[in-house]
Amino acid sequence: MKNQEEKTRFQELILKGIPEKLPNKRPYPVGVNSAPIRNNILSKEEKKLAIRNALRYFPTAWHQILALEFAEELKKYGRIYMHRFKPEYKLFARPLEDYPAQCTQAASIMLMIQNNLDPAVAQHPEELITYGGNGSVFQNWAQYLLTMQYLAKMSDDQTLQLYSGHPMGLFPSSKNAPRVVITNGMMIPNYSKPDDWEKFNALGVTQYGQMTAGSFMYIGPQGIVHGTTITVINAFRKILKKGEKPSGKIFLTSGLGGMSGAQPKAGNIAGCITICAEVNAKAAWKRHEQGWVDVLVENIEDLIARVQKAQSSNEVVSIAYIGNVVEVWEEFDTRNIYVHIGSDQTSLHNPWSGGYYPVGLSFEEANDMISKNPEEFKVLVKKSLVRQANAINKHAKKGTYFFDYGNAFLLEASRAGADILAENNIDFKYASYVEDILGPMCFDFGFGPFRWVCTSGKPDDLDKTDKIALKVMQKMLKDAPEEIKQQLEDNIKWIIDANKNKLVVGSQARILYADAEGRSKIAEEFNKAIGKGEIGQVVLGRDHHDVSGTDSPFRETSNIRDGSRFTADMAIQNVIGDSFRGATWVSIHNGGGVGWGEVINGGFGMLLDGTKEASKKLKSMLFFDVNNGIARRSWARNENAMFAIKREMERSKNLKVTLPNLVEDEIIESIILN
Repeated sequence: MKNQEEKTRFQELILKGIPEKLPNKRPYPVGVNSAPIRNNILSKEEKKLAIRNALRYFPTAWHQILALEFAEELKKYGRIYMHRFKPEYKLFARPLEDYPAQCTQAASIMLMIQNNLDPAVAQHPEELITYGGNGSVFQNWAQYLLTMQYLAKMSDDQTLQLYSGHPMGLFPSSKNAPRVVITNGMMIPNYSKPDDWEKFNALGVTQYGQMTAGSFMYIGPQGIVHGTTITVINAFRKILKKGEKPSGKIFLTSGLGGMSGAQPKAGNIAGCITICAEVNAKAAWKRHEQGWVDVLVENIEDLIARVQKAQSSNEVVSIAYIGNVVEVWEEFDTRNIYVHIGSDQTSLHNPWSGGYYPVGLSFEEANDMISKNPEEFKVLVKKSLVRQANAINKHAKKGTYFFDYGNAFLLEASRAGADILAENNIDFKYASYVEDILGPMCFDFGFGPFRWVCTSGKPDDLDKTDKIALKVMQKMLKDAPEEIKQQLEDNIKWIIDANKNKLVVGSQARILYADAEGRSKIAEEFNKAIGKGEIGQVVLGRDHHDVSGTDSPFRETSNIRDGSRFTADMAIQNVIGDSFRGATWVSIHNGGGVGWGEVINGGFGMLLDGTKEASKKLKSMLFFDVNNGIARRSWARNENAMFAIKREMERSKNLKVTLPNLVEDEIIESIILN
């Protein structure tokens, strides 16, 4: 009875949106992982504008009280989060039928929004930030309340337009249109620098949606665990002799907050010694409590001893060092501890606001300096990056395979003046993991992060979908060309071990890397099972970090070398194409992963309800969503993409793609240019 009362109360509150009566002011909870205090970047007049903007959401009778309160929030946190309006009910992914909705598709979006804000999932839930230090679902709690209310009242022939978290409104559309169209941080190009984000976000007119935060498709750290596992396994394959295993060999990295918290788990699955430095003790302890890291170490001597023990016994273990990774790189060099592979996963797309903490400062000291002395903080970050790069260079000379993990480490280190450029003074010394691994081995073949969420919330449904996906992949493997067998085998093993590895945080979700054929076949089998009543409805999606969703010259498209990697046509074409081929919702973002102004990325969500209509949509949309990117990669003369798109054209007679004519190097080199 109590559960029914809670459900009824929850539904009533959703339908109300902005409450009729001003809620009581509430203190921020103690002990939570709060977002860093943002820079005090606004002028006096701009602060007035920010408060005026925030008050738009509320009745005039409340303005006197809220104006003072919002001014206080702006001063204290650098943003207006409207904490008074955070709902009283718990935020988590409820079963689909628990949401008050006239439209089932809208209910599925409500489920995904709440999963992104679940404290077990979100990095800074009080500030509506899911991961990456600033990846926001909404800018403030008023936007959340209104969006949920709109979704509850939405019909099958309406579309909700979301402008950087702000629900502009429900507009008439059609049953075949997306139910929600999301944009995040879409700026005029000349206003897309990091300080522009600080300013316009503080004004309350834009937000950084990261990749899957502001598009409601984050599934907890499982997504990045999979990508990191694939990356680390293949990094070791590049440096180890045939038959040699990663056990007892070191993977050194940093970052345990948000997405980077997945690294120790991925290292364990890959079978190596993972050392992950993290300056925020709360983040390290959280990952340890969740079982994502095996051992916590708080001083460098204990770390050295534990690593040497692991090496001597050929151990597979993950170790979190509560401290700065620069110290580890330097000390391992001095002690001559050999690092086999190395990377960095701090949020360097956001270097000045808590994405990277400089060596020599405690976590608390750094956070204090971010708000009180931001210019000095920038100086220390740059010095720290130079020190880190110098230490990495020393290890690389000993044979360490270092790769940039798409977090803008090399980019920011180069801007800081570090010795990180190649001899041509243009490229970096070290490859991005997409250049070396995921680009040629996965994305060019069409393999990328396919996701699904069981809306029933039942682990049994997830088990059934795992079995369905496994059966499809095993059947595909029998007839697969040699070029893609490794990818299929890696993902078959991933699904077989998924339950054992305890990957679920928040919603009952799964990820695997699949190509267009695999995604369509798996989704079609899901849809059949839903139609037969064997499982509940399923939401399909993917990370934006994929074959064709993202234009990112230093990450997703870093292995596109025809000069077009700085263009963003592919991401824009992708989101437009998905929108009229059957997506339930679509999103397009500026920023995400490598930084504001450095990337444009798009995503989608699709609800499978067991109908023939859903079957038609999934086949059309998933096919385009992948092959749009393969075609672009093929046109860039990427060998594996040319193979993949030719193979797809043989299978799909209605697909006609422009193929490149290759030019002999001798012809180009023989031309004399002034």
